[in-house]
Amino acid sequence: MVGKKNILTYAGLKKLEDELQDLKVVKRSEVAQKIKEAREQGDLSENAEYDAAKDEQRDIEARIEELENILKNAEVVVEDEIDVDKINVGSKVTVFDFKYDEELEFYIVGSTEANSLEMKISNESPVGRALIGSKIGDTVEVETLEGVVSYKIIKIERI
Repeated sequence: MVGKKNILTYAGLKKLEDELQDLKVVKRSEVAQKIKEAREQGDLSENAEYDAAKDEQRDIEARIEELENILKNAEVVVEDEIDVDKINVGSKVTVFDFKYDEELEFYIVGSTEANSLEMKISNESPVGRALIGSKIGDTVEVETLEGVVSYKIIKIERI
């Protein structure tokens, strides 16, 4: 089975690679030490530290597997090749929000990197899908949970 392509910016790729490296090198050895210390305490059937360490180990291994799958199917956006004439993954977009009469900045990224607190929106989200392919001066309408929102594209840059 071919996995879904994970579109990443170079910064997103680097962040995931760093996390994977940390989990494999640092976190694995830390949890192995916790398990060893818990074993030395004797009876494992009533050892909460041992159970907690084994749970942590399971979580770490699951995250390692998840990251490896993401990276195996990664498709990295080359920022230098991004066309700043129209919005695409890897674009930083400044829009004017007509409803709230304010400017907003969005970073269009793949779904793996999306983080609404950092205004990193997925190309698969309703707003991301509406913005992709738009040019400066275009007005796009997006169907959201709060109703239709209109944005005018003011500026497009590379992330």
